[in-house]
Amino acid sequence: MPISRSDILDYETYGDERPTIRAQVLKTKALRRLEVAEVLTFLFENEETIRYQVLEMVRVERLVRESDIAHEIETYNELLGGPGELGCTLLISIDDPEERDRKLKAWLGMPAHLYVRTSDGEQVRATWDPRQVGDDRLSAVQYLKFPVSGRTPVALGVDHPELCAERPLSAEEQAALASDLAFGHRPDGAS
Repeated sequence: MPISRSDILDYETYGDERPTIRAQVLKTKALRRLEVAEVLTFLFENEETIRYQVLEMVRVERLVRESDIAHEIETYNELLGGPGELGCTLLISIDDPEERDRKLKAWLGMPAHLYVRTSDGEQVRATWDPRQVGDDRLSAVQYLKFPVSGRTPVALGVDHPELCAERPLSAEEQAALASDLAFGHRPDGAS
C-alpha cells in the first residue's frame, strides 16, 4: 500500500521522533539491503522505508506546503511495487570515477540482466524506469520492480556478459520480503 499524507509528520514533530524512527528503519533496511557482486546494492522498498525517505525530505527541505509534501509522497510511492510485486532501488557503487564511467557505459543494458529467482527456480526479470538509462550510459541509481506474482525470492542475481553473480537470500531476508508481499508492503500488516 502506498503511503498517504496522514503518514507524514511535520518536520518539527519528526525531528523529535527521528532517533526512534531512524533506528527502526535501519533494522527494516538491514534485511532488505542485499549486495551482489560487491558493486550492486539492492534495497527492497516498503512503506516504512518510503515513509522514512519522505520524512527525511520534509525535514531537510523544511517542507510545509501541502503541494510540495504531496509531490514527495507521489515521487517516492513510485518506488513501491504493485500487488504481488517488489519495488527496489539499485545502487551501483564504484569508487574510482574513471572506472565507474567506463563500467556504466559498458553496463548500459544491465537492467535487462537483473533477476530474482523464486523457489520453483524461475528467474523473474526486473522491470525498470527507462528515464534512468541514457543513450550511452547507465545511471548509477536504478529503480526496479520485480513482478514475482506474490512469490518470495530465494536468490538475487545478475547475468550481464561483463558481470555475472547470484546471491542466495537468507531465511530472514526471505521472510522480510514475504512479509512485504503478504501485507501489501506494510511491515505491520496494516493497510
